[in-house]
Amino acid sequence: MTNPLLSDWTTEFALPPFAQITDADFAPAFDQGLAEARAAIAAIAENPKAPDFANTIEALELAEGTLDRVSGVFYNLAGADSTPDREALQRDLAPKLSAFSSEITTNTALFARIETLWEGRDSLDLTAEQMRVLTLYRQMFVRAGAKLQGAASARLTEVKSRLAVLGTQFSQNVLGDEREWFMPIAEEDLEGLPDFVIATARAAGEERGAEGPVITLNRSLIVPFLQFSPRRELRKIAYEAWVARGANGNAHDNRGIAAETLSLRAERAALLGYASFADFKLEPEMAKTPAAVRDLLMRVWAPARIRANADAEVLEAMMQADGINGDLEPWDWRYYSEKRRKAEHDLDESLLKPYLGLEAMIGAQFDCANRLFGLEFRPLDIPLYHKDARAWEVTRNGKHIAVFIGDYFARGSKRSGAWCSAMRSQRKLGGDVRPIVVNICNFAKGDPALLSYDDARTLFHEFGHALHQMLSDVTHGFISGTSVARDFVELPSQLYEHWLEVPEVLAKHARHWKTGAPMPQDMLERLLAAGTYDQGFATVEFVASALVDLAFHEGAPPEDPMARQAEILAEIGMPRPIRMRHATPHFAHVFSGDGYSSGYYSYMWSEVMDADAFAAFEETGDVFDPATAARLETFILSAGGSQDAEALYTAFRGKMPGVEPLLKGRGLLDVA
Repeated sequence: MTNPLLSDWTTEFALPPFAQITDADFAPAFDQGLAEARAAIAAIAENPKAPDFANTIEALELAEGTLDRVSGVFYNLAGADSTPDREALQRDLAPKLSAFSSEITTNTALFARIETLWEGRDSLDLTAEQMRVLTLYRQMFVRAGAKLQGAASARLTEVKSRLAVLGTQFSQNVLGDEREWFMPIAEEDLEGLPDFVIATARAAGEERGAEGPVITLNRSLIVPFLQFSPRRELRKIAYEAWVARGANGNAHDNRGIAAETLSLRAERAALLGYASFADFKLEPEMAKTPAAVRDLLMRVWAPARIRANADAEVLEAMMQADGINGDLEPWDWRYYSEKRRKAEHDLDESLLKPYLGLEAMIGAQFDCANRLFGLEFRPLDIPLYHKDARAWEVTRNGKHIAVFIGDYFARGSKRSGAWCSAMRSQRKLGGDVRPIVVNICNFAKGDPALLSYDDARTLFHEFGHALHQMLSDVTHGFISGTSVARDFVELPSQLYEHWLEVPEVLAKHARHWKTGAPMPQDMLERLLAAGTYDQGFATVEFVASALVDLAFHEGAPPEDPMARQAEILAEIGMPRPIRMRHATPHFAHVFSGDGYSSGYYSYMWSEVMDADAFAAFEETGDVFDPATAARLETFILSAGGSQDAEALYTAFRGKMPGVEPLLKGRGLLDVA
């Protein structure tokens, strides 16, 4: 029987034939993809002809076609709809793919060809994009150890293989704890919860096979439970289970994995001649150095901590007025903050959510993309990998741009969080390849599905990433879409969130799911006025996580990461009733791979730019100004990694911004 992953895909837009693919198809497809790629790379390395850009760099770009295609399907499914077979294959693939990567970067004949091109680059008559691609290929090989020899090279290969295994296990452990834990809720304990929380808890109970409602560790359920439940003892149980993911002393415990990961990363950096892993990791980013990252974070930390401590005093007084003596605890913050928000801004999330239906907010994000970039979205009735996933064809002026897949609801088989990925990336080399872009969220499923304002921001955030992928317009897939510096990649996503805050967008799309009535003007005004509410808390929990990540990788690796985490938090004066957004044992950004290791700060680095970039629209008097949108597309969204990130931003805005727009956007500018 023909393996559908290895056949020509004759589906509309050459989408993967999901209905025909089984888990059993992946392993042999990976085997063939690896075999084809090895043969293609050997042919490049052994080519008797003198190296040129086409027979070396372009050939490398196209060498892994089958492997890229199979990986694009598998890893999207493994994150969004895990099965035991997929998890087992992930564990098996981690060392295999790491070894394959090392084979390429330690291939001396192949690197010699790249080095020959590099040394003669000024005589090659390359385009600017080709020169950028050559530069990045050489940088990738050197940073992967291509110049190492003998025992050092062999050890680096071992280290990278082990890190790949550890990252996979870390992710699966977090998912395992999230999947297995739940807290049954008695009917009388539903008192005080809004209808949408009760409905979500009942649906979660049905999914888990429980006899009644349950609270799970999915953010879309546990956060509103912590916001609204008056049962303090239940809030404590749920909160402590949430923050203990990966640290329960069971088969899913990640503390040992974190320690080994940090040790191996330090060794990797040392083998390559760097003082620390942070120095190694940050070298190609916009920040360049750990000192620059720390400077930004501490400039934000100081006012955020002052604001958070002041807020804690107010919330503790509210708690004591309820007759509860003692200190404000982390499981109390969201509950009393929600009560305070309702009192000070007259905002009740249970009354707000009916105006933020998922369908309406999808319509809002599409409408903004149409007004800014002329994109149109046509629903597709096609088989996908899960019944909850949906697809649209994206066009502009009748021309096909991309396929966009949205997978919005939480389920036990999906890892937590939200992300954007590409099953297929844009490129022109080897034909005009249009992307298949996927947005993954973990919203509570309901009839209808109603979002919190934070959920709606998440929806817009991930769609900003999707636009970066869909509007990419480069020749080389190597620099396509989001293939940019880590501290630049969040700019399009965080920038797109700003359009959710535009009054006319909410006035048009924030309509009651049942009546169709627009959000009342006074509610809309209160919602926007509360935009900086509780930013002391939000900023502290984020910056604390970023500072722990940086410190872990900046010095000697800690033998006990949990003890080191506690030391770091004490050093910076972490407010007692706030915890890190991501404690070490479930800090997937940092330990599921090294994408955000030493790089969790990048959301804030990008926020400096996104606040300034949106100001470019505001300065025109029209947040949908066509000329500014065109510049944004030209210099950022379509450009991928075709230039250095700072050069791209400067081309769009004229100069790099300071930290003041970020502080202003968080309501922290004048805090002292």
